[in-house]
Amino acid sequence: MPRYVIEREIPGAGKLTPIELKGISQKSCAVLGEMGPKIQWVQSYVVDDKVYCVYIAPDEATVRKHAQMGGFPANRVSEVRAVIDPTTSE
Repeated sequence: MPRYVIEREIPGAGKLTPIELKGISQKSCAVLGEMGPKIQWVQSYVVDDKVYCVYIAPDEATVRKHAQMGGFPANRVSEVRAVIDPTTSE
């Protein structure tokens, strides 16, 4: 199934407290539970004013539906075409 990177513009994201991040995570997981097993949240990276999330989903529309249902921005949704890491150079 395809993997997607979602860019979410959230001013002040890097200053969110652990309790606030927990609440966001709980909301996301609740929506995922409603949507069923076709969409999975892999992990997210919180930076100053954005959150980058990695999801596995059948298509971009499913990713956007999750964002809409959860009230999260999904400013850019990009399908991962390849994954590279240091072992790629070997």
